[in-house]
Amino acid sequence: MSETNVAIPDYSKNVTVIDHPMVQHKLTLLRDTTTGSKLFRDLIKELAIFLGYEATRHFQLEQVTVKTPICETTAYALKGRKVAIVPILRAGLGMVSGMLELIPVARVGHVGLYRDPDTHLPVEYYCKLPDDIMTRDVLIVDPMLATGGSASAAIELLREKGVPSDRIRLLVIIAAPEGIQAVVDADPQVNIYTCAIDECLNEHAYIVPGLGDAGDRIFGTK
Repeated sequence: MSETNVAIPDYSKNVTVIDHPMVQHKLTLLRDTTTGSKLFRDLIKELAIFLGYEATRHFQLEQVTVKTPICETTAYALKGRKVAIVPILRAGLGMVSGMLELIPVARVGHVGLYRDPDTHLPVEYYCKLPDDIMTRDVLIVDPMLATGGSASAAIELLREKGVPSDRIRLLVIIAAPEGIQAVVDADPQVNIYTCAIDECLNEHAYIVPGLGDAGDRIFGTK
């Protein structure tokens, strides 16, 4: 996969935008207001896999010897990486199954945050993480990065649990520039992976053009 040619502001070193043709096609379907919940969920899962491929590119390999049906040969395997996938509830749950297809042995933690409708600030209501979270590479997943409040709060929570910033990666399907900047300002070491950087936030802190409320569209609620 290549990175997009779209101009990105001064946070470019923190952000990888995936411009694979299949990603962009699926993203178009995802945005469409006529897309139903079943297809929406499938698309979220599929896009999570694309994001996961790119976010694990830094994983190290080691040589191993295997015997094929033809002969013995030298091949490569992951070198002792322990991974945790941490969805931000509730919309982040839609990305977990795709991530687990890519990394079946990963542990899954959960962080519950909701955005206060008046202040737009994150409020924590649930947190359950693997006991050894501080030893793992952590992939935070959430379809939308809007104000950046929930993502920054989740990152801060993980740091408090002992996870170094350079072992945290944030995977989002659509990001607003304001959200990216907020995350980078809060922690310049965290890397962000996304399928698109949209125009801006509107007066209600929704991403424009965005795709609406990802949680509602995943679960068929309003």
